[in-house]
Amino acid sequence: METLDSLYIGLQAALQPNILLYCFFGVFLGTFIGVLPGIGPLAAISLLLPITYHIEPTAAIVMLAGVYYGAEYGGSTASILLNLPGTAANAVTCLDGHPMAKQGRAGVALFMTTIASLVGGMIGVFALILFSPSIVEIGLKFGPAEYFALMILGLISASTLASGSPAKGMAMVVFGLLLGTIGTDINSGVPRFDFGIAEMMDGISLVGLAMGLFGISEIINSITIKRDGKITEKITMRSMMPTKKDVQDSIKPMLRGSGIGGFFGALPGTGAAIASFISYAVEKKIAKDPTRFGKGAIEGITAPESANNAAAQTAFIPTLTLGIPGSATMAIMLGALIIHGIQPGPMLMSEQPTLFWGLIVSFFIGNIFLVILNIPLIGMWVSLLNIPYRILYPAILVFIMMGVYSVHNSSFDLYVVAIIGIIGYGMSLLRFEAAPLLLGFILGPLMEENLRRALLLSRGDMATFIDRPISMWLLIISGLILAWSFFGSFRSHLRKKTLAKEQAAAGNA
Repeated sequence: METLDSLYIGLQAALQPNILLYCFFGVFLGTFIGVLPGIGPLAAISLLLPITYHIEPTAAIVMLAGVYYGAEYGGSTASILLNLPGTAANAVTCLDGHPMAKQGRAGVALFMTTIASLVGGMIGVFALILFSPSIVEIGLKFGPAEYFALMILGLISASTLASGSPAKGMAMVVFGLLLGTIGTDINSGVPRFDFGIAEMMDGISLVGLAMGLFGISEIINSITIKRDGKITEKITMRSMMPTKKDVQDSIKPMLRGSGIGGFFGALPGTGAAIASFISYAVEKKIAKDPTRFGKGAIEGITAPESANNAAAQTAFIPTLTLGIPGSATMAIMLGALIIHGIQPGPMLMSEQPTLFWGLIVSFFIGNIFLVILNIPLIGMWVSLLNIPYRILYPAILVFIMMGVYSVHNSSFDLYVVAIIGIIGYGMSLLRFEAAPLLLGFILGPLMEENLRRALLLSRGDMATFIDRPISMWLLIISGLILAWSFFGSFRSHLRKKTLAKEQAAAGNA
């Protein structure tokens, strides 16, 4: 009954005309961004972040959340039609979605991914409702030491469990932590690392950092990618209708994918991309005829699409209930909450019930909006993919600069975002991931605050992090993850070295 009462509070908040309008705008823009290859929700959320300064908190968070899971819906369109994933989580959809398009079944593929996204999104929302109160109860037992240890675990998980080298991931986390120290110290009021520049006393802008790393650098990177020709196939409502066998073959994969996505979405450092790939691997493993995969198997698109949309919803569980973002997108969402003076964590549900439950109910409404938008407007999205990128990307660049300038009306911020964008592009060339950097930047000040508070309460005794059982186990788990990750990386290096020697020996023979 308590949950039903809470949902009623959320329903009253979510059905307000202005909230509905921002929810619709968010999911529409998210779908628009998701359809365009190489941009992704991070750039879109970063672009909209300055706008949220002038919007009341609930509407702002509902809109940004709509952009996030809306992009997961729209990302499959380019994957199926162009073999170019709209978001990282949609990359696996290319494997069977594009072959289906080549077989003249693009409409069916687009329709079924929309239905799979709806199923995954709804199951993810139910998981959010069921598990959030339990996690809050555990979170209320946390003190500064536990929060510090939990943030350590989140950063290590995000940097080592993600793709790429663990060492590079940790380097990016440390770089983010260092950037987070720039500006005036909260406790002493002393400026740190501002190099005598007055504009740096407030630190680096989160908006500028996010737009530079995930906006400008992505645009520069996308310009270098060669695009295929225009889409000539016309998608009609009749061509989108699946057969009875398509529906039967999709039901169980969608449910399995939703379960996998719901689980992995709530874990820091995993998220929608990993959930979709694991879901695809599971379906291929249990299939009676695995050879069908990669050639247009319907399960190859419905399972990962339901997984990534379930993960997009459950990613909000640790962010809202514990204040620990599990991904770069959730880190920006956390930053948006903090900008509005809202501190995510166990007390959010009791202190801001209208915002918390209004956001959850808006997920239901947003998913329904997306189905209404996606199916009739698929023809429009197809036309959108035919816009020349030489026109599209300069327009996006202008909007990024306008967004950055509007925050403080400072030209200094434009120089900062340009420099960060160039650095971000250089990082991508060297295969350094930007997401751990952003996580380190946002969690760094919070970690420092909780570290100082824990040491203040213990009178400088570092043993407080080990004496308290929860923080001790969190640190132990962090150490094990770090050790296992580096061991796996070392073993992979040895395997490659051995293989190279064997190939050299075979060549000499």
